[in-house]
Amino acid sequence: MDFSIPSEISELVDNVSRFMDEHVYPLEQEHHEPLEVGGPAFPQSVKRVQAHAKELGYWAFHLPSEAGGAGLPFMHYVFVNEVLGRSAYGPSCVGSQAPDSGNAEILWKWGTEEQKTKWLGRLVAGDIRSCFSMTEPEVAGSDPKLLRGNAVRDGDDYIINKHAWFSSGAHGADFAIVMAVTNPDESSYQRQSMLIVPLDAPGVNIQRGIPVMGEEHNHHAEIWYEDVRVPASNLLGAEGAGFLIAQDRLGPGRIHHCMRWLGQAQRAFELMCERAVLREAFGSTLARKANIQDWIAEARADILAARLMTLNAAWKIDQAGPGGAREEISLIKFFGAKVLHSVIDKAIQVHGAAGITEDIPLSAMYRSARAARLYDGPDEVHKMVVARRILNQYEKA
Repeated sequence: MDFSIPSEISELVDNVSRFMDEHVYPLEQEHHEPLEVGGPAFPQSVKRVQAHAKELGYWAFHLPSEAGGAGLPFMHYVFVNEVLGRSAYGPSCVGSQAPDSGNAEILWKWGTEEQKTKWLGRLVAGDIRSCFSMTEPEVAGSDPKLLRGNAVRDGDDYIINKHAWFSSGAHGADFAIVMAVTNPDESSYQRQSMLIVPLDAPGVNIQRGIPVMGEEHNHHAEIWYEDVRVPASNLLGAEGAGFLIAQDRLGPGRIHHCMRWLGQAQRAFELMCERAVLREAFGSTLARKANIQDWIAEARADILAARLMTLNAAWKIDQAGPGGAREEISLIKFFGAKVLHSVIDKAIQVHGAAGITEDIPLSAMYRSARAARLYDGPDEVHKMVVARRILNQYEKA
């Protein structure tokens, strides 16, 4: 396992860092109108930065070149994505934002040529956006086998009825990839299918963006699909392959999150260190206090451990694919989320009351970090997955 960085990747990381300094971080200081149903895919200020990113070749790093991306291996994408993750605007500015990145990956792998022509090209180009509708409020989102939303075949169409929420990014999106039960009599892992649903189709009602931890203009949308009719050609992959496609999507998506969390944690760490050496209290700077020194040392160790675990998972994906790296992905998903939350929490404490204001990015980062322990599978599920795989080997022995 070689963690050395090729010179061209090291140069790319440096260039992306400058791109962030010059074009992305300034977006954090601007006012952005909330995205609305039927509105533009991105704010104009973000679209201007995207155009510059395309000129530089900083676009869709997660996709192969044949799909319109930069085609970076997972190992190298870790380093680039860590830099992008330092700002919430970073991924969007280079066409690598969730949930579009995951949707593009499964469209590329599972989509028909017609679907790729109609949806994938425009999605990768950033001309449109998408969302992913799987979670339902009536059942545990951590167990997709319990999903109730259904899609019934009717001639050349499917008729979809489903109540979804946390369909992130639905406001301003052109289409959703919806997971619904099509084969209720099959085994639990072969009951669901994925369908592409235009969000302007009759019967689609984006009811609200769910307020999350005080953020009113959130776009974790609650959506009702009521007798929504779509052509059977909108089926993604085979009927009954929904669970398989979901795992194919969520595995790489989880490690994408972990890469970005490294950038968030590192930025919070730097803010904490800067504050510690500048702020004075009780006769010395905070940097001279033993407990602050403990926090800084612990945060450095945690970030390094998370980075090495992320690189290990990325290496395993490059070697064996997402299915062969399931344990590594689950490990870094819950460990990375814990590190992110811990480092940002320490940084806020060092900043005192300023840390919970909106004057600096820590408050927003903290809200995101708390949610990180839930989305793409709560910590407890990933721990269960890892423990079962380990104990299964002992049971066999």
